[in-house]
Amino acid sequence: MSELPLKGVRILAVEQYGAGPYGSMHLADLGAEVIKIEAPPGGDVSRSTGPYFLGEGDSQFFQTFNLNKHSLRLDLKSAQGREVFEKLVGTADAVLNNLRGDQPAKLGLDYATLSKVNPKIVCAHLSAYGRDNERAAWPGYDYLMQAEAGFMALTGEPGQPPVRFGLSMVDFMTGTTMAMGLLAALVGAMRTGEGRDVDVSLFDVALHQLSYPATWYLNEGHETTRLERSAHPSTVPCQVYRTADGWVMVMCMLEKFWQTFIAGIDRPQLGTDPRFADFPARREHREALTPLVDEALMQHDTAYWTERFAGKIPIAPVFDIAQALDNPYVERIGMLQSVDHPQGAQRMLRNPIKLDGQRVDGVACPPLSADADAILSELGYSADERAKLVEQGVV
Repeated sequence: MSELPLKGVRILAVEQYGAGPYGSMHLADLGAEVIKIEAPPGGDVSRSTGPYFLGEGDSQFFQTFNLNKHSLRLDLKSAQGREVFEKLVGTADAVLNNLRGDQPAKLGLDYATLSKVNPKIVCAHLSAYGRDNERAAWPGYDYLMQAEAGFMALTGEPGQPPVRFGLSMVDFMTGTTMAMGLLAALVGAMRTGEGRDVDVSLFDVALHQLSYPATWYLNEGHETTRLERSAHPSTVPCQVYRTADGWVMVMCMLEKFWQTFIAGIDRPQLGTDPRFADFPARREHREALTPLVDEALMQHDTAYWTERFAGKIPIAPVFDIAQALDNPYVERIGMLQSVDHPQGAQRMLRNPIKLDGQRVDGVACPPLSADADAILSELGYSADERAKLVEQGVV
């Protein structure tokens, strides 16, 4: 792809681990020049996050969140490092960070500080709890948000201990939200000539994801609770059912899907049973319906039912990770890519955004500070000055 939409946009990313890098990788995938500002001596902590390493100072975990980026090790707390950073800010469109909420102001990463260097700069801040409240100095991670925002109370089977998601979805949603906020502010800065601060927090995003259960509670006092079989709180049937060899998720969100479903499982009598006559009746008699559907679906395996109903009703097999990634459909739609790496090609997932019908490609993030010489040279540092900065441990 010759022209990516964010080509020419330079973003400085003071980031590590998951949420921030996930969001900035979207921007890098879409063509922005994202320069990772990594703290000495070892850089982003995820470079040493195992169990699968790609030589010293690199890992599969790190590459998962850092494709298409550049790397500059820089000591922001030193006078020389700050000088380099401010020169970079003068050439940049945005600075993002995913530090603890009390850190951006201390490190001078906010708009109040950086606008003196570049009035157009957009400063995006991703933290656990935000920068403007009593929790600003609190450390925080995805799992904590799942706990406090109510996710764990909604996940799993009734009567069992609280359960987190299998993946760090709050991290990923917050990173994506940060990227969206940054781009919106960037559009504004291009129009007005003035940048601004953009703040998102793990807690705020997690709370916002409560969506309609939050609206139901805030207005009606209704508390959504766990239901068996990962069931939808209002629509029936919409849950997992047993098959001869596993499980399928069936989602009859429309009445026509229900009619197609009962015909397809050869249970027309369910359509005349008053307990299942409409959505309210089926919701009231959910527990009575479940074993009847199980009985029908257990006559054949999962593949049979997903093929039988493909394109006719919303249905999907319940796969483990191996089955999900080995699914031939994933290969056919181009969601897998091979990324060149000095330790050998790495199979990875592609960005889900298509541009003009095409997937964007990933390039491995280079070794720590591999781009230092080129970046410093661009900023006007001589060869001797660059060598001295390296010797001093500034870069």
